[in-house]
Amino acid sequence: MRPLSFAVAALALVALVVGQQSSSAGTIGMGVVGVLLALATFRAQTIATFLRIFSVIFAVEYVLTGSAALLGQAGYWPAGLRALIPPPSLPITIGVFGIIVYAISFVPAIQRIARLASPFFEETEATTAKLWPIGPFSIATGRLGVLLLVFLVVLNQVQVGISLRLSFFNRDFYNAIQEKDAASFWYQLIYVFSVWAAIFIVSNLIEIFANYTLLIRWRRYMAESFSRLWLRDANHYRVALAGSADNPDQRIAEDTRAFVNQTYNFALPLLTQISTLVSFSIILWSIPVASVVPGTDISIPGFIFWMALIYSIVATWIAHMIGKPLITLEFEQERREANFRFALARLREYSEQIALMRGEHSEQRHLSARFGDIVENFYRLVWARLRLGTFTYSFNQANVVVPYILLAPHYFSGRITLGIMTQVAGAFDRVQTAMSFFIDRYQAIASYIASINRLTSFEAAIAQAQAATAGEAGLRRATGADGDVHVGATTLTLPNGAPIVRVESLDLGAARRTLVVGPSGSGKSTLFRAISGIWPFGEGQVGIPAKAEIMLLPQRPYLPQGTLRSALAYPAEADAYDDETIRQAMDQVRLGHLRDRLDEVDLWGQRLSGGEQQRLAVARALLAKPDWLFLDEATASLDEKLEGEIYATIDEALPNTRVVSIGHRSTLREMHDAVVTMEPNADGTFTPRMTAKVSEKA
Repeated sequence: MRPLSFAVAALALVALVVGQQSSSAGTIGMGVVGVLLALATFRAQTIATFLRIFSVIFAVEYVLTGSAALLGQAGYWPAGLRALIPPPSLPITIGVFGIIVYAISFVPAIQRIARLASPFFEETEATTAKLWPIGPFSIATGRLGVLLLVFLVVLNQVQVGISLRLSFFNRDFYNAIQEKDAASFWYQLIYVFSVWAAIFIVSNLIEIFANYTLLIRWRRYMAESFSRLWLRDANHYRVALAGSADNPDQRIAEDTRAFVNQTYNFALPLLTQISTLVSFSIILWSIPVASVVPGTDISIPGFIFWMALIYSIVATWIAHMIGKPLITLEFEQERREANFRFALARLREYSEQIALMRGEHSEQRHLSARFGDIVENFYRLVWARLRLGTFTYSFNQANVVVPYILLAPHYFSGRITLGIMTQVAGAFDRVQTAMSFFIDRYQAIASYIASINRLTSFEAAIAQAQAATAGEAGLRRATGADGDVHVGATTLTLPNGAPIVRVESLDLGAARRTLVVGPSGSGKSTLFRAISGIWPFGEGQVGIPAKAEIMLLPQRPYLPQGTLRSALAYPAEADAYDDETIRQAMDQVRLGHLRDRLDEVDLWGQRLSGGEQQRLAVARALLAKPDWLFLDEATASLDEKLEGEIYATIDEALPNTRVVSIGHRSTLREMHDAVVTMEPNADGTFTPRMTAKVSEKA
């Protein structure tokens, strides 16, 4: 950035000197803007990458167009290409863009957008891209994103230039009609309009392809990044416990898509509209139509321009006041829609239990209530949209006639031609359309802000989950040199901070098989989750053996969608174990009747009984061979005889694994070497204490 800022400063100084010598106000203005742009470009290295890309684009364009303008003014431009010399107003416009980019980088809302958008353009991981006629090639993901964004920005500015050229075609075309000049008419139609229209069409087709390529790669990156953060270190579990972010699935799937699409659909069109505003404002300003202040001889230069400016600013302010409630309503609508989808997903997940309980009527009431919430907020949203729509539709209809009302007296008095009136009407329309950008997109802006808020709050929830175990405060895990699990001077709390378990000193591992017993709600499962590292709430330290592999089997195991093989191998890949090893584990847990269905795809969580699911989870442990196996009522769905057989299988197949169980059956005591009891305290908490030593088999 520094070399580029020095180049901008050097050109600005040259423009100031040349402008002073030639008394050219335009060249002096280019120099003044260039000095400010050089400062903004120098400081741009401190702003977010997403915004810095635009700063670089405008600085480079300023140097190129400004150099061309100075060369033309000095007489060094080729004579045959003098029509292509850019006026000083062009680098001035570009310089203003660069200064604006740096200025808005301090706006909090823009900072949030840039912070969410920048990581994609900073990604260094390689990706494969295809470009005709080069073919496939490897490039950093972020660099490809930057190249696509720069290309699209430049292409949009080229399209503005084409629109500007067609504006002059419009003037000359209608003048030819007015003057009945057939030769000029056909020349303008065939050699001007047809050529530039064809270029415009091709540029739009190229833009569509580049646009979709950028958007799908950007969306994939964001979805993978958020899902990776959500899944890392059991953050998804902690976020759910804390209840700090509702419907994370929607935020990853829908809000990332909305953010990417809307960021692009605001950033580039906004640049296009600003370019249009500046370019066509020059046309409005240069039209020989002035107005006199009533009662004086004072004329107002650029009268049409000022009318367009005032007209659009007032309309934008009115639209903002009318549409402001939409932002809150859009956010609330997204939340209620997500809650309804979640209720449907839960119904599908627990369809068997609902059917057994004949709970369909209750579920229907629940779904109706959820959808009723959607309808209630939807009508509020509709009325807010109707109010805004009433104004915007009226405003857009008025735009058709306002420029002709302003210009008609000058046309009928003969001061301007039909071509000029048509060109000015078109320019007026383009200027007020550019200035009405926020009016036309206010509803989309409200939805955009809602998506940004949902993503940033999701980020904050994940960061809060990650920070729950960070630092000196909170529950921490540490590795020890011996082979035991040590928990001492530790308090486990609920997400709201209420204490549930106080551990004075607990050592697991002296016995090979330990049973934890106690009343429901005494914190047995919480203790297991703290040892496994997914429970973040509390104070103290849990010491685990160095490099120990810990596996916890809950009462209701998770079975992913897909083949039975993938369900058995989970969380490893489906091909982590050979067929013989998997089938042997299935036989050991009495699932031999499923041996021939390994590669069958089904909803196994609904297809298998509760007991079969628990035995499948034990088969996973037999395959993984962990150092520590925690069974949280993982055999509760089995009868006592089968439960005893499964424990015997674990004992035989995993001789080097320490087993810690939670259970209520008295028969479990015979299958363990030590018993830990959750004893109540006066403050309502429980403390685990070693209360029995059945045998010395450790």
